Amino acid sequence: MSQVEEKRHLYESNEVVTDKGFVAPDINSFGNSFRDYNAESERQKTVEEFYRLQHINQTYDFVKRMREEYGKLNRAEMGIWECCELLNEVVDESDPDLDEPQIMHLLQSAEAIRKDYPDEDWLHLTALIHDLGKVLLLPQFGERPQWAVVGDTFPLGCAFDESIVHHKYFKENPDYNNPAYNTKYGIYSEGCGLDNVMVSWGHDDYMYLVAKNNGTTLPPAALFIIRFHSFYPLHQAGAYKHLLNKEDTENLKWLQVFNKYDLYSKCKDQIDIEEVKPYYMSLIEKALHDVMNSVQPRADPKDPAKCVPKASDPKTFFFFLVAANMFLAVKNEIPPPTAKHL
Repeated sequence: MSQVEEKRHLYESNEVVTDKGFVAPDINSFGNSFRDYNAESERQKTVEEFYRLQHINQTYDFVKRMREEYGKLNRAEMGIWECCELLNEVVDESDPDLDEPQIMHLLQSAEAIRKDYPDEDWLHLTALIHDLGKVLLLPQFGERPQWAVVGDTFPLGCAFDESIVHHKYFKENPDYNNPAYNTKYGIYSEGCGLDNVMVSWGHDDYMYLVAKNNGTTLPPAALFIIRFHSFYPLHQAGAYKHLLNKEDTENLKWLQVFNKYDLYSKCKDQIDIEEVKPYYMSLIEKALHDVMNSVQPRADPKDPAKCVPKASDPKTFFFFLVAANMFLAVKNEIPPPTAKHL
């Protein structure tokens, strides 16, 4: 067994330990229960109006158009930490538990996971990047409305499950009365797998496309977490399990671990960004080094068309396209790019 195969085997055979030391608080920073969408609070009306607009406008055709448009990854090139810092400008209007800038949420969840799972650096990085898709709210990424970026996610192309927050507003959605889409299975089949299911468009699906289409070497569980961490009807209410395949069921275990930290680490306590930044930068740099070592020229290294990146470590994080370009830049003495395509 090669070193790469051994590492993959160790990752896939690890038991998911869910009873770590993190203790979820009873109330959020507004004095209410977490994810209480009916509690009277200063944010309740804003949150409900958000879900009204989301449920009316998120249709199968809309999601298809967004995936085609943003799947081109032609909006920007930037480094991971640079993208994190952009989230200083973003507040999630769908979240009843937090009104802090999103970079603070990323670090709160990543640091909480790091404390309980110190050896799972892939999970630390997943936490750091899981909400980066919220840059869709910013002008350089199209300045999409909040309902097209944040909030709980749910499948399109089949019936809207009643466990979805503020379900009543789906009655105004064009798909609600479409006979092709309003049954339990809709256009899908038993065990078809979530890879084959269209889910509501937003930061989750966008970041998933960024990672997948750039050739990330994050493990499958990380991509599953990125795409479905807002899929509360599944991982909290148990809906839509008839669509899962075997791999989805295994990845769901890690998503349920992640969810505890994603949800309950939200608080008014501030993370010292400058204090923790070196750790996350070291992970990013290590990942870049690992991928650089895995890029192997197939023939003439001066010809980009003949240089093929190859994955080496399933826990490595970065994007092949960047690594390949940097490899060629070194060979050709061209200033290397330092960004991923978004």
